[in-house]
Amino acid sequence: MGVEIRTAGQGDRELVVRLLDEAFQDDPVSSWVFPDEEYRRRTHHRLMAAFTDAVLAGGRIDLAEDGAACALWLPVPADGHTDGEPDGDACEAAGDVPVQVREAVDPDNERVELVARLTDGVHPSGRAHAYLWMIGVVPGRQGEGLGTLLIESVLDRCDREGLPAYLEASSARSRGLYERLGFQFTGRPLDLPDGPRMWPMWREPQTVAAV
Repeated sequence: MGVEIRTAGQGDRELVVRLLDEAFQDDPVSSWVFPDEEYRRRTHHRLMAAFTDAVLAGGRIDLAEDGAACALWLPVPADGHTDGEPDGDACEAAGDVPVQVREAVDPDNERVELVARLTDGVHPSGRAHAYLWMIGVVPGRQGEGLGTLLIESVLDRCDREGLPAYLEASSARSRGLYERLGFQFTGRPLDLPDGPRMWPMWREPQTVAAV
């Protein structure tokens, strides 16, 4: 396709936040978290900034060189705790992460916290995997295959390393894309209260036949 992909660093933070803000403004889940459109225009970027900071600290952001698309990945070990996420007694000392995100993003908006708790509740545990937290393509470039290109670069590595992958599809359209890439619906949907359905999807590593 001729699109270069690189790993984003701290210097790309604002670019990634703007990209995600633009890409997800009309996403069903973002629209549920911020139902008032005008308020969403003013506030949504704060949530995208929180997500970007979390992945820059503990995961990996793949970025199209032209800034039109990015994918946020987190490594999840077998115990289910991502890098930088406290476990055991550390949870009490570090505080409640979903609450902290809500307070930083939109203190009076309970849905900021709730969506984090609900997605965590359906997230598979027990096996290490790569978690595709978000993938965004700016509206003017959607449909060009940029998202597929970004995902496939990581899935190829997952296949070589024998590592499963996981994500939550936020629309029927994106679910179809992920199914074509080898993801399968786990069978347990997540219905946000008075909101859209999300589809947790799991992909086993695929063996490539030797030539």
